[in-house]
Amino acid sequence: MGAGGGGAGFSADVCICEEDEARICRGGAGTAPHTCWSALCTGMEAAITTIVSQFQAYAGSEGCSSTLSKDEFQKLVAAQLPNFVKNASDPGVIDQLMSSIDENNDGELTFSEFWQLIGKLASRQGGFSQ
Repeated sequence: MGAGGGGAGFSADVCICEEDEARICRGGAGTAPHTCWSALCTGMEAAITTIVSQFQAYAGSEGCSSTLSKDEFQKLVAAQLPNFVKNASDPGVIDQLMSSIDENNDGELTFSEFWQLIGKLASRQGGFSQ
């Protein structure tokens, strides 16, 4: 299992799974990432894969497939985080939440911007100070 030379220690062109011990593959150049579930997938790997796949499932139903519009964000939060975000179906709550993490104020959330929300919710859930 090798690591490519870029970014966070791997390349999008390198599959990070062994042939007979498949876990999570990023695919090769021009291919979509895919999940190779096996008994070797850890709880944390599964959690990360779930967060990424849920973001991708909601992103792109309107406009850009790599960002969440306000409506897509509201649908994701209401469906996937109703116990962690109070009043998730309230447009005012969504507006305030989105504006607090939309760093460039373009009205859309990149995965990195969305990840801020996940970090805040996880910190609150774990009782960690922010």
